[in-house]
Amino acid sequence: MNATAPSRSSAGTVPAPRPGTTPVGLSGPHPVLDVVIPVYNEEADLEPCIRRLHAHLEEHVTYPYRITIADNASTDETLHVAERLAREIPEVVVHHLDEKGRGRALRAVWSTSDASVLAYMDVDLSTDLAALAPLVAPLLSGHSDLAIGSRLARGARVVRGPKREFISRCYNLILKSTLAAKFSDAQCGFKAIRGDVARRLLPHVQDTGWFFDTELLVLAQRSGLRIHEVPVDWVDDPDSSVNIVATATADLKGVARLTRATFTGEVPISRLREQLGREPIGVEAPGVPPSLARQLVRFVAVGVASTAAYLLLFLLLRTMVGAQAANFTALLVTAIANTAVNRRVTFGVRGRTGAGRHQFEGLIVFGLGLVLTSGSLALLNGTTHPGLVLETTVLVLANLAATVLRFLLLRGWVFNPRRGRATAEENR
Repeated sequence: MNATAPSRSSAGTVPAPRPGTTPVGLSGPHPVLDVVIPVYNEEADLEPCIRRLHAHLEEHVTYPYRITIADNASTDETLHVAERLAREIPEVVVHHLDEKGRGRALRAVWSTSDASVLAYMDVDLSTDLAALAPLVAPLLSGHSDLAIGSRLARGARVVRGPKREFISRCYNLILKSTLAAKFSDAQCGFKAIRGDVARRLLPHVQDTGWFFDTELLVLAQRSGLRIHEVPVDWVDDPDSSVNIVATATADLKGVARLTRATFTGEVPISRLREQLGREPIGVEAPGVPPSLARQLVRFVAVGVASTAAYLLLFLLLRTMVGAQAANFTALLVTAIANTAVNRRVTFGVRGRTGAGRHQFEGLIVFGLGLVLTSGSLALLNGTTHPGLVLETTVLVLANLAATVLRFLLLRGWVFNPRRGRATAEENR
């Protein structure tokens, strides 16, 4: 296999690497790792947490680091404990906020930190610190952009009650069904992100509370960033002060807001993908088209949905305009939608460039499908007097055959990447 060389600009220079993709230097005047501990009224747990974390870092980390205590407007002695620890331990600093909110604290610290990798963990240290090194390592190497501890990934070992387990799994199921989340655990308080990536994403994260994590991860996923998951050992803190009902309610509101923002284009996903998204790996194998298996699976999913939509439209229109007109209308409507969805989802073509040509050529493919389905319908009606069941069955089979033809033509002709590269070179 031959890897393609990095693309060069017209001046012959290699473009600057995208944020998050280069290895982090482990020496220099600034900390490599900044671990943030957001706290609110944690005067009892703060000192044991910081001393345990500091001892772990001293023993296992060979590069400069910082521990930042982010005090979220505590009303007890938390701030005084934090300031005392900062005086005793050189690597500990304190950042005080006048308002509550875990998301607000993380954004405030991460936005101003000079560290190359930014992490955070809950003050109860429910996650075993042995997972910190594998959490940070792929970010240091440039392999990944974000890393999350997961209590739901294979290999994780978790001790917690059935109520929290049920709520956690239901929440992640909601994320997968509504926001198409691919990560397994959004709310585990054990995450890290590249500093250069954080500076691009944080301005677009609106939530200031517990939904902050989820919103950041969804934006990262849709921007084409790589999210690394680390299975963790996690023991539930029975004294946790988190209000589960209030947190779940706020999270569901966040899901609704983020869903709406996605449909309205409020968040500039396309621009973020252009700035941050990782390019295809650029490997070609003779005789094997790139991403064939993935494209085929996605095309089949789109095709099944299109067939169902076509069948529904046909059945609704058949009694009003007749079989041939119903077939034409249903096929036309679903063909236009099918081309648009396949353009983005199956073949990964984004932006408006070439969209008109793609739809025009897609209509040509539609015409071939129309000939196939209409011809089957005409042949059926010309040789027999079919009932609704037989007529529908023949049309479904013909439409599936047209779908196979459509995939071959869309892949090999309409969305052929070589045509796109040739057009781009002609326009230079």
